[in-house]
Amino acid sequence: MAIKSIQYQQHTLDISYEIVNPTASVDMIVLHGWGSNKGLMRKSFSKYMPAFRHIYIDLPGFGGSTCNLTLQTKDYARIVELLMIHLNASKDIVVGHSFGGKVATLLNPAVLVLLSSAGIVWPKSLLVQSKILLFKTIKIFGLSHFRKYFVAEDAKELSEPMYETFKNVVNEDFSEEFADYEGKALLCWGAQDRDTPLKSAHKIDALIKDSQLEIYKGDHYFFMQYSKDITKHIEEIFLKSLEH
Repeated sequence: MAIKSIQYQQHTLDISYEIVNPTASVDMIVLHGWGSNKGLMRKSFSKYMPAFRHIYIDLPGFGGSTCNLTLQTKDYARIVELLMIHLNASKDIVVGHSFGGKVATLLNPAVLVLLSSAGIVWPKSLLVQSKILLFKTIKIFGLSHFRKYFVAEDAKELSEPMYETFKNVVNEDFSEEFADYEGKALLCWGAQDRDTPLKSAHKIDALIKDSQLEIYKGDHYFFMQYSKDITKHIEEIFLKSLEH
């Protein structure tokens, strides 16, 4: 594991990363989801694809990376780009799980691998809408310290900058960004995923011009069980990208 200090918007962010197969000539950037870290992704994929230089990154505010300012998804993408410049890394393949899928899409790699990516927004349930309305009401009366009872599990125990970041990114619709992507995309999804439902996979598959969808049995973290099969698909689609 290594740490690189990145200067961004007059702040210093310490970004933790790890490189596997450092002498390989093809770069594969791997980005985790919200609330996760690079260790989970490395555990899933590092023993496969020896021809690729794997670069596992803790996104700002997670794992071993710091974050002392409020960010948007585009800021995450820019910070990853700054780290890539330091590592002399190319955008050959970028893998992103959940929130990391949105960051990966903005990086516009030659091959985009989305694992149960966030980015498609569906109408909220009546229960969620009611909780939002109730929280907004109690804030008027100065009772915002009850926030922990109303926020999503992903947002509990966050620092103030990260909580504001969460509010920035949680409801972003990336339909336009998916439609604008011009490279080859591999979409892998868990059929029982409740966080980013399978209907999101089908919508993204329809939006991206050159995409391939693979569906697996499992939930939002299905890839941990099927990483070997997923890596075979990544290798195949990368070889296809070289044909053009």
